[in-house]
Order: sequence, then C-alpha cells, then structure tokens
Amino acid sequence: MLEIDCHDVSTLGDDLTSLAPTRFFKCLGDDTRLLLTLLIHSEGELCVCELTHALGESQPKISRHLAQLRSCGLLSDRREGQWVYYGLEPSLPDWASVTLKAAAEGESYRLAGLQRRLAGMGNRPERREAMC
Repeated sequence: MLEIDCHDVSTLGDDLTSLAPTRFFKCLGDDTRLLLTLLIHSEGELCVCELTHALGESQPKISRHLAQLRSCGLLSDRREGQWVYYGLEPSLPDWASVTLKAAAEGESYRLAGLQRRLAGMGNRPERREAMC
C-alpha cells in the first residue's frame, strides 16, 4: 500500500495555513481518503465510529486516513468527551470547496450508498451508545 506523507513534498513549503493544489490532490488520491472527505463534506462532521460504519472499514484504517487528511490541512477535529468529530478545515480555499463539490457530484452514486449506511445507524446520540 502506498503511504503518502503530505508534508514530504519539496514544492509544498512549510506553510500549513495555505493548501497547495499538489497537497490537496495527493491527499485525495487514495479512494478511502476521498470517500471520507466527501462523506464529511456532505454531512458536516462525523466521528470515527460513524465513518467506520459507513465505509465498512476497520477503525485503525479509518483513523490512519483521518490523521493523514488532518495533517494535509483538509480536515479539522474537535473533541466532545471521548469522541472526536471530524469536519472540513474551515479555512479551505474556495477552489478546494468547489473541487470537493464537483467530486461529490462525480461520486454521487457511491456517496449515496455511504449516506444510506450512515442513516441506518439512527440518531447521533443512539449511535454513540451503540457504536462509539
């Protein structure tokens, strides 16, 4: 499996406050990271257990990809008790938001399936008790 260190690209520089297109596309070049980002884009914010359930992948795999997306500057997180919720980085440039919207349209069929799986979990408080 190809591991991408989004910081280890010489053309990106050290400024994590600006998202270079190279960083953006490298980070989304993996199918799992793309689907995670698109699902979070469509839902606003989600916790690891919700993402694990929706994608049908292991918690370590999802957590590893979320950490990569966070280090690339695509996602931010917030803690609520023992749960960590992931959302899009609020400072994403407009071009990145437009690109994510276009990608969501292109992946609408797969995204709809993930959203159906997520909806099958019930309300977020119930999800916490059942899954997280």
